[in-house]
Amino acid sequence: MKKHVAVIGSGFAGLAGAACLAQQGFQVTVFEKNATIGGRAQQLIVDGFIFDKGPSWYWMPEVFENFFQLFGHTASDFYELTRLNPSYRVYFGKDDFVDLPANLDAFLHLVESMEGGAAKKLTRFLEDASYKYQVGMNDFVFRPGLSILEFMELRLAKEAFKLNLFQSISSYIRKSFSNPKLIQILEFPVLFLGAKPADTPAMYSLMNYADIALGTWYPQGGMFEIIKAMHSICLSQGVQFRLNANVESITIEKGLAKSITVNGIAEPVDVLLGTADYHHIDQHLLPKTYRSYSPKYWDTRKMSPSCLLFYVGLNKKVAHLLHHTLFFDTDFNAHLGEIYDQPSWPTNPLFYVSCTSKTDDTAAPAGGENLFILIPVAVALAENAETRTHYFDIVIQRMEALTGESIRSHIVYQSSYAHSDYMHDYNAFKGNAFGLANTLRQTALLKPSMRSSKVKNLFFAGQLTTPGPGVPPSLISGQVAAKEILKAYGSTLSKLA
Repeated sequence: MKKHVAVIGSGFAGLAGAACLAQQGFQVTVFEKNATIGGRAQQLIVDGFIFDKGPSWYWMPEVFENFFQLFGHTASDFYELTRLNPSYRVYFGKDDFVDLPANLDAFLHLVESMEGGAAKKLTRFLEDASYKYQVGMNDFVFRPGLSILEFMELRLAKEAFKLNLFQSISSYIRKSFSNPKLIQILEFPVLFLGAKPADTPAMYSLMNYADIALGTWYPQGGMFEIIKAMHSICLSQGVQFRLNANVESITIEKGLAKSITVNGIAEPVDVLLGTADYHHIDQHLLPKTYRSYSPKYWDTRKMSPSCLLFYVGLNKKVAHLLHHTLFFDTDFNAHLGEIYDQPSWPTNPLFYVSCTSKTDDTAAPAGGENLFILIPVAVALAENAETRTHYFDIVIQRMEALTGESIRSHIVYQSSYAHSDYMHDYNAFKGNAFGLANTLRQTALLKPSMRSSKVKNLFFAGQLTTPGPGVPPSLISGQVAAKEILKAYGSTLSKLA
């Protein structure tokens, strides 16, 4: 009889893990507490507008291709990819912005215009970043981080030294560049990792390589098209889905997870893969005796930011926005300090706007635009309707001032999303949006373990464990967890190397 794997959560990690396990002969059921699959990558469709509710950047396209190839597919079997050019725009002030070109030669010309000699330095910087990307993506991210022995190979030890693990990316960038705008452009990609550039290892210049060399892409129809594609693969492998299926507890017998209680009903399991919020599973679903970590441990983890999000539908086009637009017209370091050093609501926030209707005619009614507005903020902040209104007013006023266009009077739809929503919908620890920060002290072995230390058949995947936050890492996490389950409970490891 096939072993039954219950997967808690249907985000990128859950779908990837479910598909890989089913392909290897397991009976797999995915339990999703919400009415739709996708985790944080759900979709909002209202009044003719389509919004990606969460992730909006498509980087590292080969990660998606590699996953689809495990099942004899390519991304193009499911959705059409468009490379954005320019990749994105950065506003530094009124009539002061930079468009980042997709073409590398054009990018080098741009940076040379910003700082004399920067083109040659950036070429060397990207060569080094390419090496880090290849090593990081081929050697490190597919390791489960369960034992120091995984990293004891001489080759990996040498590579780890060359990866600049013990230098911050902030100091690393400043060794080569001095123009403050160029520095902000190069520091921006690591903000996805959930820590200040000064606290993020220089190894993550690999994100600059992903940004500049590999490009920024868009799946026509939105990021939810990836979820739909992964769901299709899961179904083709025989995965079953249970929606509106809230897992309330895990029953342990003799150190093994024997069942999960779903909406009051016990469901037997042979293996359990938790891809929902790790903290929630560890601290709220497991009996106290079987929790791997203490409340103190969790409270001392450095979390990536939460977000205050706004979904805005306009009945007009906004000429001075691109598909991705960053508003860095206020103090970059001051805002980061209010996220990480003295957590508080930001005084003058940076923010980001995604307008997929610039690339996708289906994303908004004819003549309209769909705006996804994101303000990164500290976790565990109290918020209410007044908070949301205050910051909505700030970003709309700033957008109007910087673009020179009226926006407020053309709003025909708006809604918001913040800490309390993340906690309600995803049981997100402290209302985090991106997971655990990728700081040096929370890398590899120092992350919450992919395997429970007290429950033999309980495994974890997702953005609070290896390899870390972001869509590609979460997708990889599901694959790595599946491989670990196969090591323990299966006989073949083909197609998961």
